Amino acid sequence: MQVEKNTDSNHEWIRSNPCFVGLHITLNLSSPLLLIPSSSSSSSSSSSYHHHHHALDLITLTHMEIDYIKEMQQANMISSSSSAPRPRVIAGPVIVGAGPSGLAAAACLKERGVPSLIIERSNCIASLWQLKTYDRLKLHLPKQFCELPLMPFPSHFPTYPDKRQFVQYLEAYAERFGIRPVFGQAVERAEYDDKLEMWRVKTAAAAEEYVCRWLIVATGENAEAVVPEMEGLTEFGGVVHTSGYKSGDVYEGRRVLVVGCGNSGMEVCLDLCNHNATPSLVVRDTVHILPREMLGRSTFGLSMWLLKWLPINIVDRFLLVSSWLLLGDTARYGLDRPKVGPLELKSLSGKTPVLDVGTLDKIKSGDIKVRPGIKRLRYKSAEFVDGRVENYDAIILATGYKSNVPCWLKKSEMFCEKDGLPKRPFPNCWKGECGLYAVGFTKRGLLGASIDAKNIAADIEGSWKETISQSKYSPSFMQKHL
Repeated sequence: MQVEKNTDSNHEWIRSNPCFVGLHITLNLSSPLLLIPSSSSSSSSSSSYHHHHHALDLITLTHMEIDYIKEMQQANMISSSSSAPRPRVIAGPVIVGAGPSGLAAAACLKERGVPSLIIERSNCIASLWQLKTYDRLKLHLPKQFCELPLMPFPSHFPTYPDKRQFVQYLEAYAERFGIRPVFGQAVERAEYDDKLEMWRVKTAAAAEEYVCRWLIVATGENAEAVVPEMEGLTEFGGVVHTSGYKSGDVYEGRRVLVVGCGNSGMEVCLDLCNHNATPSLVVRDTVHILPREMLGRSTFGLSMWLLKWLPINIVDRFLLVSSWLLLGDTARYGLDRPKVGPLELKSLSGKTPVLDVGTLDKIKSGDIKVRPGIKRLRYKSAEFVDGRVENYDAIILATGYKSNVPCWLKKSEMFCEKDGLPKRPFPNCWKGECGLYAVGFTKRGLLGASIDAKNIAADIEGSWKETISQSKYSPSFMQKHL
């Protein structure tokens, strides 16, 4: 951060404040402070990630806003020094979750001059990517459809960045926007306080409590692993979820049953083949398998382009005919297609088609066996619904993830108790009641999360300026009534 003129006492405070890391400060004599991204901020190791956009050219904060944030932080310092722990009053929104969605929301807010605080239960950003994904994982879509707002991927990255490269991008993104989450903060309960007209967020870490005007839920659709109920699951021995799978090298020479035929299940089977294991794939439902690329373009990118000109049913028909020509009739191998087209099915249910990266060839060659649903498990064996019984050394559950929002967000009308997703469908799923927001629940991946983040930041910006001018939201008032 650079400071052009030090003619105001606020400048020195801003200089050392983490809310404004990575910003260039200059004083406008007519009152506002102008915050401009610094071209020299951050370390040289990530300089290639720094890109400048017109949207970031100028950010204006009034002295009233600076004073409000300063007073809020001073009040928190006083409360934290007392013997009895007291809630921390946060000037801007509290964002729960430091994955890509949470980072995107924080960056979009900062671009509009609104400070925020991210709290994260793990010890790193993007914990799902860093701790619970397999080594060979790559983005399933081209990088231009997966970039977060305000900062594209480096030009030298491949079309489909791998896990390591994506994490590098996210770390550089957090550094670029001065995003510093508070780690080890698993939220136990978040509830709206009608008296204060504020959200109270309690975490398990030393009974920490945060109080905020806006709460952004960014824990996403993939917060907890889904383990289906199967008779004999505990009896089998050697069952792991894909969240605990890293590489097929530990399964060399072993017979492995993979349950689940989504993108993860297909890729795990391919990885097992490449490490000389003998995998079988449980396919319990119909599935759309599409080539990752067709006509020299990514299938997803081509689909998005066609949808600009043609109705979804025509594009679906094109995809299915092209897939039949390129991949053949997948039903011959036990992979029946749904009656609804791939794009329409994705729109209706959120179920993503499988983008084939080589697994289908292994199925055709017999290196991967396709099996129907499991009737029951016994020790090191599985009985299928067709009556067949086979022995296996291990089972890998590629059965996906689910939201955990209902476990900790109380008395909210925004989220469904059953599946933990917003009740309103995309594109209206990002805003709830009483300053509650959701980012990354669109069932449209990183592209949907970016749309949410932009909408949320624009919406909060207006109420932020109104809030800091009201006495009932002043730090002294809230500390008195907590």
